Formats: sequence, C-alpha cells, structure tokens
Amino acid sequence: MPTEPRRGRSVRAESADAPTAKRRLPRLERERHILQEAVRFFAEVGFGGDTRELARRADVTHALLFRYFANKEALIERVYQEVYLGRWNPYWEILIQDRALPLRERMTRFYRLYAQTILSYEWVRLFMFAGLKGADIHRRFFDLVTERIVRPICREIRLEFRLPDQDTVPLTGTEIELVWGLNSRVFYFGVRKYIYDMPVPDNLEQLIEAEVTIFLEGVRGTVESLVKHASGRRPRTAAGRAPKTVGNGRRTIGSRRR
Repeated sequence: MPTEPRRGRSVRAESADAPTAKRRLPRLERERHILQEAVRFFAEVGFGGDTRELARRADVTHALLFRYFANKEALIERVYQEVYLGRWNPYWEILIQDRALPLRERMTRFYRLYAQTILSYEWVRLFMFAGLKGADIHRRFFDLVTERIVRPICREIRLEFRLPDQDTVPLTGTEIELVWGLNSRVFYFGVRKYIYDMPVPDNLEQLIEAEVTIFLEGVRGTVESLVKHASGRRPRTAAGRAPKTVGNGRRTIGSRRR
C-alpha cells in the first residue's frame, strides 16, 4: 500500500534543511563556509590533515574544494590570513605608544587585550601545528609581532628609563628577546589549556598584570647594562645627563625627574 505523502511541509522547507553542498550558495558564501571548516579542521588534526576528510566535513566534493582553493598550500595561506591577520587589532599598536598613559598601564592593557585574541583553541593549536609541520605561518607571525609589538615596547622601555633611543644606540638582540620572553609567558597560558589540556587560573587578567610588573621591575638594570655596552659609554639622557637614581641607585618604575 503506497505511503501517504507528508502534509504541511513544502519542498522549499525541506531544501532549507539540506546539507550545504546540496543547496545553491553564492560563491563567496560557500568559500567562506569552506574556509571556516578548514580553520576548525586544521586546528583539530594539524596541517597534515587529509583534504578529502575536510571536504566531507564541509559537505562539498573534493573537486569542488579545489575550485575555490588552487591547492592545499593556498588553503593554508587563507587560514593564516583568516586567523592571524584577520584577528590583528591595530589598536594594540596605538596603545603601546600612547605616552599619555604610564608604560606599566599600557603594557598591562595591551597584554590583556592580546590575550583575548591569542588564547583561543584555533589560534594556539594552528600556531603549534605550523611549527611542527615546518610551515612558515609561525615565522611570518613572529616577524609581524617583532616589528609592530616587540620593538615598539623596547623603544618605550628605553624612554621610560631615560636611555638613548634606538637612533642613537640601536636596539640590541637581547632587549628584543627579553620582551619576547614576556610575550611568550602570556602565550604559555594558551599552551597549557589547548595543548597540554591543563587548567588555566580564572584570574588571568590579574596574572598578566603581575607578569608585566615583575618584568618592568626586573629589567631596568639589564637594559642599562646592554645599552652601556652597545654604546661604549655610560647611558645618557636625551638632555645629556645620567638617569636620576634614588635610594640604592635604581630609579623606581614610573618615577619622573622633577
């Protein structure tokens, strides 16, 4: 006996529930869908993941996947642009150089905002997988952060301690590495959570503030010594005077000459 057709449900409604590949999507919308699936897929399994499995998860054919992306390398490049360049916040760079605020406050605010972006499942895992695969994603992002974040912080530290600027005495490699160390300390919270599957403290913002404070209170003598060695003379202020000291010969962070 023939089965009676279901009533009250149009063909249009049924097609709306069909898999993505079964519906006609605008080209840009379908490309966006595949890209989002690729971000999730590679973050889960790494860049060695099979593109046929990716196509299955995205509900498209393998052939259709490569109509939108010339090859796997082109797809990985788009993932890099989506996750790393697409989530870059230009305000970070402005904040670091906003001298209306004390350096400690600028750095604390920056690292709190930065952590909101980089301490995510996709960001951390893709970055680690890129390093393991030998892809240049991590190298390119290191270069970006060095030029737009690390070197500017180094310059602001010189100014804070009244040391010669980089035009007078170029930044040393060690100064750059010291700031990278602080940057890596913040990133490590994400590694603990998304690589090692270990808990991260709830008071992350408080911990970031403490990391910045410890860094600034401990870095002064080292930077002074580095600049002195690089310049071959005692560091001088822009006005030609040695930095003011108090008590045990070390100027406190944030103090200013009156």
